[in-house]
Amino acid sequence: MKKKSSIPGLSFSLKRALGITQFKQKVSRETGIPLTRGGIERKIGSTIVKMLFGNKK
Repeated sequence: MKKKSSIPGLSFSLKRALGITQFKQKVSRETGIPLTRGGIERKIGSTIVKMLFGNKK
């Protein structure tokens, strides 16, 4: 069972505190390659659709 904090809406993230989240975001923006599972799946899916149907707009 999770222990609730006494202050609603207050949470702590070690990754954010160490700057890991910001670093990952910066790398993703500069390379154009997402680092999250959902982002990777979206990118692969859009690539497949473009290959099948072309890049028509």
